[in-house]
Amino acid sequence: MSNPQFWSSPLRYLRWASHEKPAIFYAMVLGCSGPISLVALPPIRRFFGDVDPQPIPLTYPIPQGPRSIPQGYDDQ
Repeated sequence: MSNPQFWSSPLRYLRWASHEKPAIFYAMVLGCSGPISLVALPPIRRFFGDVDPQPIPLTYPIPQGPRSIPQGYDDQ
């Protein structure tokens, strides 16, 4: 019996690979779960109360008004 080819009958190939070559089967399952998780996981996270963190500031906040010069650090 020859091995079934993937593109001619994918479900039959997956069934054959799950019995004969489980490493290939589970690699395909994990590979297909990646793009699905991009769509499915963010709404599930928000449902359970996980919120996105605030963005990291890219600049240092500049204080308003004149700068105060520290006293007592002059060389004498």
